[in-house]
Amino acid sequence: MLPPWHPESFKKRHQNLKTRQKIIRACRAWFEENDFTEVETPALQISPGNEVHLQAFQTTLKDPHNDAPKNLYLHTSPEFAMKKLLVAGLEKIVQITPVYRNSERSRLHHPAFTMIEWYRASESLDAIAEDCVNLVRAVAKALSPRLSAVALAKADGGELGGGIFTPWEYLSVQDAFLRYANIDLLSTATDPALLRAAMAHLKLHTAEDDSWEDLFFRIMGAKIEPFLGQDRPTFLCDYPISMAALARANETDPRLAKRFELYIKGYEIANAFDELTDADEQQKRFEADMELKQRLYGESFPIDEDFINALHYLPPCAGIALGLDRLIMLCTGAEHIEDVLWLPVA
Repeated sequence: MLPPWHPESFKKRHQNLKTRQKIIRACRAWFEENDFTEVETPALQISPGNEVHLQAFQTTLKDPHNDAPKNLYLHTSPEFAMKKLLVAGLEKIVQITPVYRNSERSRLHHPAFTMIEWYRASESLDAIAEDCVNLVRAVAKALSPRLSAVALAKADGGELGGGIFTPWEYLSVQDAFLRYANIDLLSTATDPALLRAAMAHLKLHTAEDDSWEDLFFRIMGAKIEPFLGQDRPTFLCDYPISMAALARANETDPRLAKRFELYIKGYEIANAFDELTDADEQQKRFEADMELKQRLYGESFPIDEDFINALHYLPPCAGIALGLDRLIMLCTGAEHIEDVLWLPVA
């Protein structure tokens, strides 16, 4: 196999990379037109993020003014730093940045990938969802400047398909499990035995030591995700509260979190939260998640106490992380994430 820098190998990706640049320009133009401030925050952080199942890259900071070296991590998301800027007084912010996740390499995953993350102070998830609609439509128009609005709206119009110009679907996780797996998810109450019994008809592998989340993700991957966003983009919303570490609970149903994921043609493109602003609750969630991470993986990440302190002053806000590389895959028809990267990680 030719190395990715070889002219023949690069030639196969070159058109995808030209499209990549068009998409990035279109995204930046849209955020500028809508008065977002583009920010840049350090990739090196005290904590890479406190998600249970994410793995991170650790390094050591040698400060010439301090004899004691400090352990730092490459961020898995710029979330903590960007929320500190909301506390500083910024109201609409966006960042287009590389992020880093260890132990992730597949057709849709890469150890280093590009994320667009944005936040709105004093806004809700509805505003973030509207941003998604308008941003993706702006990308489609930028890639097909010669097509009329009518042509773009057709099912076969534009690189992303005409479905993006129809009303997008809102589907709760509960309804998705009922529709595609015939499972009443909320009735299982995060009990793996109940969920295992409910999924017996699906003929999926299960084990006695599977957690409820293990089973949830197995059903999602095999029976639900491939069908989401096929005819039009889908906002998969109202996740169980156990699966939203940084999201607020739904006031009308505390079993649910104010969170959605955006799916287009079976690809999960983005993850959004109505952000938790209760510092004490966030501390408790982080501690519980890191205890679980230690049990599962034999390691845990530090909690960024500076972030917890900032949360005491965080205004109501909503935010989202969108995987730029997957969006580019959809726009180019690429089958593998490395087909839309300038160079992969060695």
